[in-house]
Amino acid sequence: MENKIKTTVGPVELEVIAGTVRSAELEIEAAVERTSRSPMIRDQHDYRVALFDARGRKLTGRSYSALVEPIFEYFGEENINPGDVFFWNDPYNSCGGIGHIPDLCTTVPIFHADRLIGFSQVFGHHDDVGGAVPGSMPVKATDMWTEGLVVPPIKLFDQGKLNSAAYSIVARNSRLSEHLKGDIDAEIGAARLGSNRIVEMAERYGVDALQAAFDSIIENCTRTIREELLPKIKDGVYHWEDYIEGDGVDEPRMHAMRLTMTKTPEKIILDFAGTDPEAKGPINWPIDYADGKFARKWIAPVLRSLASSPDRAAEIDMNEGVLDVIEVNFPGKGTLVTPTFGKPTGLRFFILLRSLGIFAACLSKATGGRMPADHETIRIWGLHGGKTADDFFLFREVLGGGGPGRPWADGSDVVHIVPNSRNLPAEFSEQRYPVRVEKLGLATDSGGAGFHRGGFGYDKRIRLLEDARLLSNADRALLNTYGVNGGKAGETFGIEIDHKTGESESVPGMADNINVASDSVVRIVTTGGGGWGDPLRRDVDAVCYDVECGLVTTGSAKSDYGVVLEPEESGYKYKVNVTETQKLRDAMRKSRGEVPMFDRGDYFRKVASIKGIDWPDGWDDPDQGWKAVVGIEEDEAANI
Repeated sequence: MENKIKTTVGPVELEVIAGTVRSAELEIEAAVERTSRSPMIRDQHDYRVALFDARGRKLTGRSYSALVEPIFEYFGEENINPGDVFFWNDPYNSCGGIGHIPDLCTTVPIFHADRLIGFSQVFGHHDDVGGAVPGSMPVKATDMWTEGLVVPPIKLFDQGKLNSAAYSIVARNSRLSEHLKGDIDAEIGAARLGSNRIVEMAERYGVDALQAAFDSIIENCTRTIREELLPKIKDGVYHWEDYIEGDGVDEPRMHAMRLTMTKTPEKIILDFAGTDPEAKGPINWPIDYADGKFARKWIAPVLRSLASSPDRAAEIDMNEGVLDVIEVNFPGKGTLVTPTFGKPTGLRFFILLRSLGIFAACLSKATGGRMPADHETIRIWGLHGGKTADDFFLFREVLGGGGPGRPWADGSDVVHIVPNSRNLPAEFSEQRYPVRVEKLGLATDSGGAGFHRGGFGYDKRIRLLEDARLLSNADRALLNTYGVNGGKAGETFGIEIDHKTGESESVPGMADNINVASDSVVRIVTTGGGGWGDPLRRDVDAVCYDVECGLVTTGSAKSDYGVVLEPEESGYKYKVNVTETQKLRDAMRKSRGEVPMFDRGDYFRKVASIKGIDWPDGWDDPDQGWKAVVGIEEDEAANI
């Protein structure tokens, strides 16, 4: 079919095209989940999909993605042909779009009548791509080659012809090669499906009209941010910092990620100057490429918390249009966010999550505390065993944590930052691996106290049915998730092993190859979200309800919320002692004095008081002088 002459689209057609793009993205996701092989992708959904226009601009904002820039940079538009499939995982040759080696990226160019009109992309976190330990995320790594096979941008298919040598090399370097091959094939097929859907729209509307619609989709994002969200942020300069508590190689210490946010009427400028030097271990995150496009698109969705309602927030697509509103500046080479070539990056998700938290904290300062608290929703643990390659098994699981308390609601429980992600079902785990899941529930008292409390983390217990070795890739085992506007910090991550000998062992958040004998029990407790707002203003009936549900203990109800409960005869129901509660809350308010804007938890306070914090030139304590805005809780709740 010949292209139609029409080069503009009306509002109805624009909405249909935008909806079709979103629908196509969902269809790509469904194809990945139905055809992939590995539990990490198929069952836990640790993957991303995206559709781009011919200039490599991302069209949707449902899920973050990698970038298309490596294709233009390493091949040039003249070498992009129908039937090509581009493939890479190199953190230092992906223009900042791939952060660690287990993420293999597949990108298909979209053509209509020999004209490039877009790209369809899928990348997923694969079970194993080689390296020093199963799962390809060694916590002791001191260079990226220890972490697995590194693939620079290549053509896995060149004009429809498979590069069988490259395919074989990639598969051969995995301990689970059949899983890997199945996942790669699934990603390619799903990306091609996305290509077909864009071609169908080009045939219906014409290529030029379709591109005009893509332009409008991106422009609408920019306009929405400028008109709806930026006016809610007070102009000025704000700074904040947060920390990674260890790099896996050196002794645990604070690795600072620092951010200065400058807000003007037209844009937000983010500057990471002052961030600590690159680490020896795998907590580095190379994002100082392609003008920081990935970092800007990754961070931007935090702004949706300023929407007029949660429903409105869900309607705002954070696509390529965010680049016109957010600028980013990086320090020179050699920091945690600008590591030198070859530094390990396997656990870069620690600092990736911190970037969201420090941006949200700056926005809290600029909005009078009207931002969600902190949450930490990625950590990976696992078991591996078997005596030979034939009986080798790798049980890996991404576990979420409690979501943040928000100005409009309590935090969600056991959420994952990966869209639609989930833990492995007990039935699946028990059928596939030598384990028995003895408990899966919410971790009591894990959510930070607040007018709106933080969400609860996981409490999971697994009994081993044969000998294995344990892996843990987790942060926030020492440092708490912070509370906002008077809310309290959430609880930390932890793993304990109850050995069959009767001894108990606490496992560091970052650990490789810990021997665990058959019939031992592993207990994993994940982080709770920080609380939002003054817990002494929380509705006493809500506190009582949480206690009755087993989510909050009576001790926490009294010490954190100032609520005195008395058990009724059943032992499961409680009643509030109104008189004693009022007396206790009055006494607690009087004794505590002014309420800080942020609560970072006991570990941070201990480190800060004993060792102090080494501030870079021009910096001082970013918490100093910032106090909670008392009394906005009810206002915020009423406005939602």
